[in-house]
Amino acid sequence: MQSSVSIRDLSLNFGAVKVLEHLDLEIAQGEFIVLLGPSGCGKSTLLNCIAGLLDVSDGQIFINGKNVTWEEPKDRGIGMVFQSYALYPQMSVEKNLSFGLRVAGMAKEEITQRVKRAAEILQIEPLLNRKPANLSGGQRQRVAIGRALVRDVDVFLFDEPLSNLDAKLRSDLRVEIKRLHQRLKNTMIYVTHDQIEALTLADRIAIMKNGVIQQLADPHTIYNRPTNLYVAGFIGSPSMNFLEGALKGGNFIASDGTSIPVGSYEFLAGRSTDAKAVLGIRPEHIFLGEAAHAMPFRTDVEIEIVEPMGSETLAWTRLAGIPITFRCSSDIPLRVGDKVNIGFDVARGSIFDAESTDRL
Repeated sequence: MQSSVSIRDLSLNFGAVKVLEHLDLEIAQGEFIVLLGPSGCGKSTLLNCIAGLLDVSDGQIFINGKNVTWEEPKDRGIGMVFQSYALYPQMSVEKNLSFGLRVAGMAKEEITQRVKRAAEILQIEPLLNRKPANLSGGQRQRVAIGRALVRDVDVFLFDEPLSNLDAKLRSDLRVEIKRLHQRLKNTMIYVTHDQIEALTLADRIAIMKNGVIQQLADPHTIYNRPTNLYVAGFIGSPSMNFLEGALKGGNFIASDGTSIPVGSYEFLAGRSTDAKAVLGIRPEHIFLGEAAHAMPFRTDVEIEIVEPMGSETLAWTRLAGIPITFRCSSDIPLRVGDKVNIGFDVARGSIFDAESTDRL
């Protein structure tokens, strides 16, 4: 598939501080890539390098086969949507959408046509004569997206565009952005620290830490086969449960001596049978009651905390002396102090090398 954005051996230093190091990333034409990670991991910095808002220290950036490493932002064929709406308060929505095109000297008929098309796609046609002060947060962000849309570019860059919105609006606009991508089929690079946004929007997710991409894969792979402990702990809400211990024979022996069979885990062939390891199991892969009876590992635990979530319930307990959580249907009545039987199959989990933290 044709490459849309190609980042080759990219490094960026602020003085002695290395922010991005020898980073490579190939983004296909029409792909939706999400750069995901906590504050300070380098995701927005990478986006700003692609946009031309930061000068790189080393490496090259290509957009549609053209080397744009030292091109001005306006010459890169990109449209950018920021976290803050950055709308001109004294201008109407129509004027905000058309301002950049008017400054560029575009013909009036073409400007009118592009504004009309963007307003139609984003369903903001009734708002064109309003000023930003008379718009809701979600409407303002739609206008900000529209301002990028009228440029009619091949690559859209989004820098945490939904983080200033409340939960309901975020959810609604996520769907709008997904629909926008399916309709336009443009390349989109989207920065967020919100894993739900990443999992729901992305064709592929690049999880970053300290300026390095830890894993680049589709959401299903990222969730079910995290490449290391960092990725496993970052993705998932609540996060994956971790037990420290060692592999011995066909079992994982937790630090308190609890023995968990790992024969069903597919990557252990040829591994040392006496290696320190970390066992990870997601809350939804721990089963309760009758469903637990079919699992290779079962044990009795006591419920410590119950969190009703509407359609499901999260329960906290202890396994091998470590606090863990599991997820079950809200139809199952659970109370603090209840003794229940839980079980799981390590084949649904992950085992990590305790020293390298890499997934086995």
